[in-house]
Amino acid sequence: MKKIVLLSIISLIFGNVFAQNTAYWQQHVDYKMKVVMDVKNYQYKGTQELVYTNNSSDTLRRVFYHLFNNAFQPGSEMDARLQSIKDPDKRMIDTIKFNGISTLESRIKNLKPNEFGYLNISNFKQDGVDAKTKTVGTVLEVTLAKPILPHSKTTLTLNFDGQVPLQIRRSGRNNAEGVEFSMAQWYPKIAEFDFEGWHADPYISREFHGVWGNFDVKITIDKEYVLGGSGYLQNKNEIGYGYQDKGIHVSYPKNSKTLTWHFYAPMVHDFTWAADKEYLHDIVKGPNNVDLHFLYKNNPSIIGNWKALQPKMVSIMDFYNKKVGDYPYKQYSFIQGGDGGMEYAMCTLMLGDKKVEALLKTAAHELAHSWFQQVLASNETKHSWMDEGFSTYIEYLALNEIASKKEDNPFKKVYLSYYKLIASGKEQPQSTQVDRYDENKFYSTSSYYKGAIFLSQLEYLIGKENVNKTLKRYYQEFKFKHPTPNDIKRTAERVSGANLDWYLTDWTQTTNTIDYGIVAVKEGENKTIISLERIGRTPMPMDVLVEYTDGTKESFYIPLRMMNYQKDNPTPAIKRTVLSDWAWANPSYEFTISKNKTSISKITIDPSALMADIKQADNAYEIKIVNYKKV
Repeated sequence: MKKIVLLSIISLIFGNVFAQNTAYWQQHVDYKMKVVMDVKNYQYKGTQELVYTNNSSDTLRRVFYHLFNNAFQPGSEMDARLQSIKDPDKRMIDTIKFNGISTLESRIKNLKPNEFGYLNISNFKQDGVDAKTKTVGTVLEVTLAKPILPHSKTTLTLNFDGQVPLQIRRSGRNNAEGVEFSMAQWYPKIAEFDFEGWHADPYISREFHGVWGNFDVKITIDKEYVLGGSGYLQNKNEIGYGYQDKGIHVSYPKNSKTLTWHFYAPMVHDFTWAADKEYLHDIVKGPNNVDLHFLYKNNPSIIGNWKALQPKMVSIMDFYNKKVGDYPYKQYSFIQGGDGGMEYAMCTLMLGDKKVEALLKTAAHELAHSWFQQVLASNETKHSWMDEGFSTYIEYLALNEIASKKEDNPFKKVYLSYYKLIASGKEQPQSTQVDRYDENKFYSTSSYYKGAIFLSQLEYLIGKENVNKTLKRYYQEFKFKHPTPNDIKRTAERVSGANLDWYLTDWTQTTNTIDYGIVAVKEGENKTIISLERIGRTPMPMDVLVEYTDGTKESFYIPLRMMNYQKDNPTPAIKRTVLSDWAWANPSYEFTISKNKTSISKITIDPSALMADIKQADNAYEIKIVNYKKV
């Protein structure tokens, strides 16, 4: 009866989401997995039953699975990439010194057979009939026994055995802080098939893409271990750890050296867990009665920091709910593990031996992914900026919101990072596939910071209130639909009425830059003529602030012709004059100010600093006054 009620609630929560836009179909999966851990050898065996629903109009004759563990083997594509990229991830390399010379070497390259990862598949059947399989690196290709027709279901079953690699990247065993199991990307995961086709990308270094569904997972492990991860624990009475203070009676199996942890995760596209014998487990109530779980090592030097983190994350989740939309699940877990901070379904794995400020920044960013990576879930392999950038945007807003001293523009450091990328001359378009970036640092700046600027700069284009409305509408209309870049653009257009196709194209598909300047200021007896120029390729509307020697101010707004839009005055306390529009093909623009009783002291392009003009020096024009005479 409880399961029926749970499924009914899930249908109410998620079912109407799909009804909002019938043009967006999604495949659906129901996983049932049982896994038994051999903790001494860091190996495991499991079975998987997957009911696959083909909601597309295509007939599928093959399916593909990700076998992520296979990346952690000498000679893998991940290993090759580490050896060829200019700036390999420091977490994934060793520094080798020989004759006083230091060289960098892939950690994967030197893994021994009992240290690397693998995931082997056997006994693959479709509806009880054998199907042909072929493993190539981190991808399993299955030739089906029979086609999956449009709008039909099939049941795929398999056995798998795996080995947990030494912790190299995200997943693995015995990480730098001594967490024994960080079980991310640990099971055979079916690849996404959508309107673009199959997304069976090899695991080389970057992010993930998956099919939404329900995960029913049973993990049998030595009973000394404490687990946390995706989903809801179904057998709290049997497990008990962390729930005793909730008044739950604990009934451990007698004479058993192991426990089976039973989790159920509805409407997620991944399942992750972690385990350690020394985990402490705190549960704090968050907004909308969401349980926030905190699992961290029983290390006296970090306990206080993790305790201090907890109320802050309640505030952060509340901010995200109000800024974007309600978190749709009833639990989220912050778990010490992994190699930095990485988002997963209903949880994050994050390093925990840090000060409160560092813990807060990581936790705030990873929690933000729950909205953009887990619920909206754009294809990160193709559009990483939509997840990393948007998560960074609301992270910076949230941290500024709870800070003791708030900044008018919390994105200053974000813009500076972008300007450094431009100065390097090595920027690649944001449409670059994530593994094709020449250097890791350029991927990071483009995805995280330039991606965040897409939204903060959108505030400059259509106004902060319209961006707030855009985020909320985008979330409501596209959750559980894998939206594309066009969807965020069209949402902003529907909210504001502006034409923004040029913005999406220039900002995300090219390396065009924004560069405007004040060329000249000519003062006559009755008027002042201000001359502006566009130097960069990317067009923008102009906010120009004029300050006078008596302390008064007025602003001038120059609409961009191709936007077909006039933004509301962002500073209503300052009188604003709307001028004629500026067409992109004209590199220069002039406007006239009638002479006032007082003289101009300063003219500034974009006083908000939200327009990412790559050269700020010519954005302000100051007139110095000495003994009331101009010099």
